[in-house]
Amino acid sequence: MSNIITPTFQNIINSYDKINKYSHNTPILTSKNINNILNTNILFKCENFQKVGAFKFRGAINSILSLSKKELQKGVATHSSGNHAAALALSAKIVNTKAYIVMPKNAPEIKKQAVKSYGAIITYCEPTLEARETTLNKIVKKTGATFIHPYNNFNVISGQGTVAYEFINKIPDIDIIMAPVGGGGLLSGTSIATKALNKKIKIFGAEPKNADDAYQSFTQKKLIPSDNPITIADGLLTSLGNMTFKIICENVDKILTVHEESIIKAMKLVWERMKIIIEPSSAVPLAAIIENEEMFRNKKIGIILSGGNVDLSNLHYFVKS
Repeated sequence: MSNIITPTFQNIINSYDKINKYSHNTPILTSKNINNILNTNILFKCENFQKVGAFKFRGAINSILSLSKKELQKGVATHSSGNHAAALALSAKIVNTKAYIVMPKNAPEIKKQAVKSYGAIITYCEPTLEARETTLNKIVKKTGATFIHPYNNFNVISGQGTVAYEFINKIPDIDIIMAPVGGGGLLSGTSIATKALNKKIKIFGAEPKNADDAYQSFTQKKLIPSDNPITIADGLLTSLGNMTFKIICENVDKILTVHEESIIKAMKLVWERMKIIIEPSSAVPLAAIIENEEMFRNKKIGIILSGGNVDLSNLHYFVKS
């Protein structure tokens, strides 16, 4: 693991300078109501207001802007169930190159439509990692497109780190910064930026108990892949990569896991009290606070709301739960 080259804080600063004219510097919101309920002080960095409705745009646009003219002529490719696919598709459209996207058949309809609307060339596959990778490899071989991994990629991680860079530059005195963890790109970038800006800030990841490979990998200090995870947080189904695993082991203080009921409760709390839409994956850090109230009491906490792409055809499920 020691020979894996990972981004530095300077890479994140360089990425910020590169993507700043394309990405939104998203707002930081708070809710007195939620703070009173949980006896704490939470500040939400709203990446649900980012382009494509998720932080993923930062890593995607940074990766594309890092390619040579020759590489751009052949386009980019990836496999993704949603937000990274949309982010890469829009980024490709911005620089006028092709995006080849492999999506599992069972991806949320809202995310399929978003990817399609940005002009990407979509190939659907069975919802397994093996099917995604096999299909992608065929497309890359045929087109010569550059594969942009959704999270285990140097430039993607550097781009995702710009979220925390913006956040902590504006509010440097938080006690804890929290991000959801699936593949670990956001948490990795967050940890690099945070440690460089303020070493006193604790870095927590949050993950569904039903998809707790990052927690297992982190606690056992070895990569443990996700095994058939079933969670409402569809953005957190992927396993850590070797690069994100290394960064998280070096920088992150704790990973907390949460129940499905708490994820839905946290999501509805934000919808109802803050009047903003977040997707289930975004709600996981707040769910961790709900389940561990004593741990966070009277602390100043920064939460990265990772995205807001909710499939509203599932609204009846959220309301009943």
